[in-house]
Amino acid sequence: MKFKMHERSLFALLLRSPWWVSLLIAGGVGLLARLLLPEDWRLFGYTGTGPFIVIAAMALFKQLQRPSAARVAAVLGAAQALAWRDFSAALEAAFARDGYGVTRLDLPAADFEITKAGRVALVSGKRWKAASHGTGPLEELVALRKKREAADTIYVSVGALTENAQRFAVGESMRVINGADLAVLLRDLPVARPGK
Repeated sequence: MKFKMHERSLFALLLRSPWWVSLLIAGGVGLLARLLLPEDWRLFGYTGTGPFIVIAAMALFKQLQRPSAARVAAVLGAAQALAWRDFSAALEAAFARDGYGVTRLDLPAADFEITKAGRVALVSGKRWKAASHGTGPLEELVALRKKREAADTIYVSVGALTENAQRFAVGESMRVINGADLAVLLRDLPVARPGK
């Protein structure tokens, strides 16, 4: 059984926050332990800082791996300029590079079925160029996931999801790949150099 952290847990929230937020919390816990606990018990209070220090280190590592804003803009621009045939080939290559088995699907709701470690996910990316994404395509993808008994769903887009679609995606534990996440996935996509 694979452990999955709840999206709204404190540690999941801190992993998505700047690394220094966790470090500030660790400092606050340490200060409270120093001020409020008797000297014999302070060591136990200081151990409460450990998880926050580990989360700070994990968040820092994760944030150092993120592409720059210029790189994100360049990759997203290059992705938008592609035809579906080329974009789908780039997605297929990116998932394969990351260790997934990739099967193309010719279905209205999903474009790929990817597998890794026995888990099957359905991927929808055909509407990647839309400026805004509503709940319709996400609902179709979830319905297909239930019908095919897949474990996960992934929705790929350059544009943002509407607020309703974001709530729906969170409620269905759907992974949405857009923005910087899409730039990371498509990191091998050739982009034009500035001035060309």
